[in-house]
Amino acid sequence: MSDNITINKQDSRHELRELLNSQLRLMLDANNLEGAKSLLLPVQPVDIAEAIGDLPETQKLIAFRLLNKTEAIDVYEHLDYNSQQSLIQEFKRQEVLDIVDKMSPDDRAKLFDELPAAVVSRILEQLSPEERQATNLLLGYGEDTAGRMMTPEYIALKENLTVGQTLEKIRSEARASELIYYMYVTDASRHLLGIVSLRDLVVSSPDDTLDKVLTKEIVYVNTDMDQEEVARLIQRYDFLAVPVVDKELRLVGIVTVDDVIDIIEKEATEDIYALGAVQSDGDNSYFKTNLFVVARRRVVWLLVLLLTNTVTGGIIGAQEDILARVTVLAAFIPLLIGTGGNIGTQSSTVVIRGLSTDKVNDYGPKKIIFREAIAGLILGLILGLLATVWAYFLPQTNQDLMVCITVGFSLVAIAVLASVAGSALPFLFRSLGLDPALMSAPFITTAVDVLGVLIYFSIARVLLPF
Repeated sequence: MSDNITINKQDSRHELRELLNSQLRLMLDANNLEGAKSLLLPVQPVDIAEAIGDLPETQKLIAFRLLNKTEAIDVYEHLDYNSQQSLIQEFKRQEVLDIVDKMSPDDRAKLFDELPAAVVSRILEQLSPEERQATNLLLGYGEDTAGRMMTPEYIALKENLTVGQTLEKIRSEARASELIYYMYVTDASRHLLGIVSLRDLVVSSPDDTLDKVLTKEIVYVNTDMDQEEVARLIQRYDFLAVPVVDKELRLVGIVTVDDVIDIIEKEATEDIYALGAVQSDGDNSYFKTNLFVVARRRVVWLLVLLLTNTVTGGIIGAQEDILARVTVLAAFIPLLIGTGGNIGTQSSTVVIRGLSTDKVNDYGPKKIIFREAIAGLILGLILGLLATVWAYFLPQTNQDLMVCITVGFSLVAIAVLASVAGSALPFLFRSLGLDPALMSAPFITTAVDVLGVLIYFSIARVLLPF
């Protein structure tokens, strides 16, 4: 068995991860530490982090200590928070200083958000004064804001510098900055005056001063701006980074595109979980969460739906007279409320996604709801016609045309109801300050089940002779 893994174009990311993890486990089980160390040498830090994260708890620390100091810092930043927490509990004091002290301030702040307060206090005491100050600055801002996610590691310049002097300054400070493609020009009070790109410096004369090169039309964010808005802004303008200013418009940090990618993935994951009425666990993997915790989080909405089904059952039970005369009506109840639930979920999904991306703001709630109602009517007419024809040829109906028409009309009405509910409820919950994704799914199911059954039997009482 080879001790090295070479990444080539034919290896998929999943195959590489599985191969690396399996070989790493075998070597650690055999106590072949030198072989495990050589196995990790040609691998990227993010892939090493995934492999270590998949190891049993007893092997994580052993594998991590095989890395050299520089590589260990990069790998630690890519580990999931569960692995970071378990490792930091085992670190000795010097290991904390070697790794956590060298992390970028924004990554360190994210880690501290997940650690117990007592552990954070202990680590802060061990950090260097400069890193402690930088970390406390970020932790002082609200969660999920630009101030909390920014990094104070950037290159600030004065406008009287020449291009040649600026390039020298970049060379001396590049290793201490997270990004060197943009530089920020400030006055003596750190007020943001403009931005200079590395491209602008390269194509300019070395004797030009920065006031002739800088761009004064600045796009910036405030420290209290929500991280989702920051992500959308960077995505909109295709920035690599955006400057962050305080209330006095003083430059305090930058948000880089790699942080934005993490935010977009995190928010999308939260929305997807919420659409299924499942609470997400922040940055921790759902599949690594304790099963009892998973059950506790999911049972709440399931109990709500259980109560809803009880109400629906009560409504059906109250229709004994009509069901006793036309028993075949009961056979179509699952079809009607199931179809309505699917249509409502489709409408709510597109509206919730539109709310998340601000795509619906140009239209307004009324236009969106009306549009979805028309879509529901079209879907209802198509499905209703098919259901009518299909029901006519079922043995249960005995080719009773009025029963078939009742099913078709009910499907049209329920489709419109589901589309309106699915598109209106996210707007309602957002106006109430609630999460539309988390709240909409159970309530759509409730509305479609209860009102759908009522509509069905109401139409049946009108159309069917008794």
